[in-house]
Amino acid sequence: MPSVANVRIHPSQFPENVRRDLLASLRTRRVNHKFHYDSVKQTQKWLALHQAYSPTRTDLDCQAVYESGFKAAAEKIKSKTVHVIGLGCGGGQKDTRLLQGLKARGRKISYTPCDVSTAMVLVARQTALAVVLEKNCFPFVCDLATADDLSDVFDSLFTHHFSRIMTFFGMIPNFEPETILPKLASLLRSKDLLLFSANLAPGKNYTSGMEKILPQYDNRLTRDWLLTFLLDLGVGRSDGELRFSVVAGTLGLKRVVANFHFSRRCRIEMENVVFNFRAGETVRLFFSYRYTPERVRRVLARYRLEVCGQWIAQSEEEGVFLCCKR
Repeated sequence: MPSVANVRIHPSQFPENVRRDLLASLRTRRVNHKFHYDSVKQTQKWLALHQAYSPTRTDLDCQAVYESGFKAAAEKIKSKTVHVIGLGCGGGQKDTRLLQGLKARGRKISYTPCDVSTAMVLVARQTALAVVLEKNCFPFVCDLATADDLSDVFDSLFTHHFSRIMTFFGMIPNFEPETILPKLASLLRSKDLLLFSANLAPGKNYTSGMEKILPQYDNRLTRDWLLTFLLDLGVGRSDGELRFSVVAGTLGLKRVVANFHFSRRCRIEMENVVFNFRAGETVRLFFSYRYTPERVRRVLARYRLEVCGQWIAQSEEEGVFLCCKR
């Protein structure tokens, strides 16, 4: 019989707080990204999209870039006992490869797959159990954007004697940098490592690089995944259209934005709260920042995060960065 999975759930993902965040998303017309991973259906759509378009699935050189990052992190950690915390763990494949590398070097390993989606956390747990003992796997559901006590939570759950590697793969582009980077810095202890990936704009011309990568977002699988949020709330496909564009973000960065443009009036009702959308009104469903290696280092430095190793794919569209707290 399959074992029972014990999953810790942070108050940020308690029903009343999820409801609050959902209502805020509809009120502000800016959807919290976590609602694109809320159901098993959405999780499966995202996994299919990731399989089709992620360079880690389609580009052997990009896979090698990640392997270099895993190897460097494993070599830099000297402790015999290592705890990996996968922030935004997704399906857990990358975290599991890191865990395999640590185990191969004789480290005693434990793992916390951490995500806003319970379904994702369970997928990551199942993936990691090929490497980690079940008793050393601690699935954890939380909203990284709104949970303000994670440093205390992690310190209370796991012994201070562990060396820790925090991973943050594919997540930085979906947060405002001035929101997520100070939070990551606050979670890192002096001897911890942060291993993360960033989607990059290729080439020497930042603007041209942004235009080049736009088709990675403007495609059928991405549209199907993002529209699920609105369709599940009762919006019809004929009520408007999803448009992708490149716009200026913060800190001198650019990002891809997906907006749903209503072509006619639409009404969404949630637990006696009514939201009316007019023709011509937009809802921002998604955004994704694109960096360059230089921009990564510059933005991290604002929050005392220092890059001590970087590996860039030959396509220049993906980079892996190993960081410590300065």
